[in-house]
Amino acid sequence: MSVSQGHMKTKRIASEGTKTYVLVFDKDDEVASHLLQFARDEGITAAFFNALGAFEDVTFGWFDREIEDYKRIELTEGMEVMSFVGNLGIGEQGEPKLHAHVMLGKRDGTVHGGHFFQGHVWPTMEMVLTVMPDRFVRKVDEETGIPLIDLDLS
Repeated sequence: MSVSQGHMKTKRIASEGTKTYVLVFDKDDEVASHLLQFARDEGITAAFFNALGAFEDVTFGWFDREIEDYKRIELTEGMEVMSFVGNLGIGEQGEPKLHAHVMLGKRDGTVHGGHFFQGHVWPTMEMVLTVMPDRFVRKVDEETGIPLIDLDLS
C-alpha cells in the first residue's frame, strides 16, 4: 500500500524483523522535516537510509572543533544528490534524531558535501529506508555538544 504525506510518497517493501520503505520526495519537499515527521508518525527508533535525487537548495556543513559548532554552507542552485546516507534514532526524551551526510554534484562538475541540515528537493529524491526492531539513542556528548549514539542507552 502506498501512503502520501504531503507531497512525499512512501511504500513499505519488506517486513521480517525489519521494515523497509521506499520514500519518494516531490518537488519543493524539505527532506529533514518530512523525514523526521515520518519517523514520528511511524514510531521509528532506529533506521538507516540512502537516497539519490536532486536539490534546488541545501544547507550542509562540517564540524569545526575549534569553535565546537558546525560551519554551515548554503547552496542555492540545482545540484545532483550523488550520495545521501544516514540514520534515524531518538534523543533521550524519545524525539526522533536525524544524522545524515550528503555529497552534491554541481553543474560545473565539482563535488561538495558534508553533514546534512536541510534541503528542498527538485524534481525528486528516492530513498530506501530500513527500520530496525531495536533503537538508537542519542545522548549529547559533553566534550563536543553533539548528540552521539550511546550504545549503553540503545
